[in-house]
Amino acid sequence: MKRFFFLLITVGSFLQSTAQPSKSLPRPKLVVGLVVDQMRWDYLYRYYDRYESGGFRRLLNEGFSCENTYINYVPTVTAIGHASIYTGSVPAIHGIAGNDFIIQATGKSMYCTADSTVSAVGSNTEWGKMSPRNLLVSTITDELKLATNFRSKTIGISLKDRGAILAAGHLANAAYWLDDKTGDWISSTFYMSELPTWLKQFNSEKRTAKYLEQDWNTLYPLNTYKQSWEDNSQFESKFKGQETPVFPIKLASYVAQHGYNLIRYTPFGNTLTLDLAKVIIDKEQMGQRGETDFLAVSLSSTDYIGHHFSPNAIETEDAYLRLDKDLASFLTYLDKKLGKGSYTLFLSADHGGAHNPRFLMEKKMSAGLWPTNQLRTELNQLLEQRFGKKGLVQSFSSYQIHFNNPLLHAENIDMAALKDTCIRFLEQQEGVAMVIDFENINRRAIPEALKIMMANGYNRARTGSLQILLHPAWYGSSNPKATGTSHGVWNPYDAHIPLIWLGWGIQKGKSHQQVSITDIAPTLASLLHIQVPNGTVGKAIPEVLK
Repeated sequence: MKRFFFLLITVGSFLQSTAQPSKSLPRPKLVVGLVVDQMRWDYLYRYYDRYESGGFRRLLNEGFSCENTYINYVPTVTAIGHASIYTGSVPAIHGIAGNDFIIQATGKSMYCTADSTVSAVGSNTEWGKMSPRNLLVSTITDELKLATNFRSKTIGISLKDRGAILAAGHLANAAYWLDDKTGDWISSTFYMSELPTWLKQFNSEKRTAKYLEQDWNTLYPLNTYKQSWEDNSQFESKFKGQETPVFPIKLASYVAQHGYNLIRYTPFGNTLTLDLAKVIIDKEQMGQRGETDFLAVSLSSTDYIGHHFSPNAIETEDAYLRLDKDLASFLTYLDKKLGKGSYTLFLSADHGGAHNPRFLMEKKMSAGLWPTNQLRTELNQLLEQRFGKKGLVQSFSSYQIHFNNPLLHAENIDMAALKDTCIRFLEQQEGVAMVIDFENINRRAIPEALKIMMANGYNRARTGSLQILLHPAWYGSSNPKATGTSHGVWNPYDAHIPLIWLGWGIQKGKSHQQVSITDIAPTLASLLHIQVPNGTVGKAIPEVLK
């Protein structure tokens, strides 16, 4: 009898436990998005032998790497990259058509996050007149807020306003970026009326100024930088006041000429950003309140360094070796603060960067500089002769032809004839592979992959009428002695980016299946069991998730 009674109790307890739902949906304590600005995919391996165990190597060895992640639109620039990562969408839908874009109906230029209806918070400069209003769709961070009835905290930070704002989304608790005039972190009235006390304290420590008081010297002996060209290279830019682009870079002596903007061109800009990330997690109790929070961090200095010095420079190699140490420190902080395996982190990039064309030409490779301003002037002269009006082409921005549409409409100029004249002229120029009319893209014999990228990048209200495709390793420059690098085109050096996942809910391993930048947000949505952003065109990557 006792055995029967015990059996009834056991079965009853089991049925009760299986009938009642779990008290909470399993989710990570915190999601951290790390976007390394201008990080080419091959930087994961170019400097692999010099990375320490706790940074990039830890991500690769303990996490899941999507080895063939590509951007699926043009142009490949910062604003679009951040918007696409966090929306799972493309310019055709999310509306961020460039860092700057032209409103086609009016011909007026618009900065991607400009908003004249808001004011700076923490500054009296124009740097604060920013918001996500130009972004036409929701972000994964927005969807997390909606899914938790706004209990989750979402915050974006970056030296660049666009890197913070477009990641944080419309419903963010905050987005913070650097004011070059003061060296302080600021925000706008879109998010708040006053900076939090902890950020005022952080700003009062004047860390930007302190980082710029030191020299930037190489982390290791100069002769160990075997993955880079010589220190004094003709293909690098110099800081104002610097005779040659060599180490040590005496930052303190250049602050007077450059202001606090100088921090952006040093590895210490990334260190400063991750300093702030740690303080935010601590002071905002992110991942420590019983809700899943989201911190979006964009590391911008790698982009400024790449533009200034080029991918082959010792400065670039040193920047990634220093970033590796900063990542190791940040991951260790997360482990101690939240617990290893309790947070989810992904690392990716908004775009890559090209080798300097002059460097490639010296090495007898096919490459070149396309004289943008000269050709725009020549094209406008030709159009004036044929159509009788000056300035019909307003811009070559983003390798697109932006017409002066108000003038075209006022003068009733034949658009088809205008486009045809432009295409014929441009396709005769050295370096031009083809010029595509967006509205007649199917009439040209174009590789399907490029056709998709152009279609994804075309936003009728904010994109030019014609897309210029240059030959590989060519890019536009009005300076025949161009230094550093640029980006913005479809080629793998600009479009092949890293994507590594780590932590809660993530498998260990790697995949060589091709995925897209727009697959990041839907993968996060699957992980978090929330709705994908409302403009999503990407798909979740099932191999990543447990």
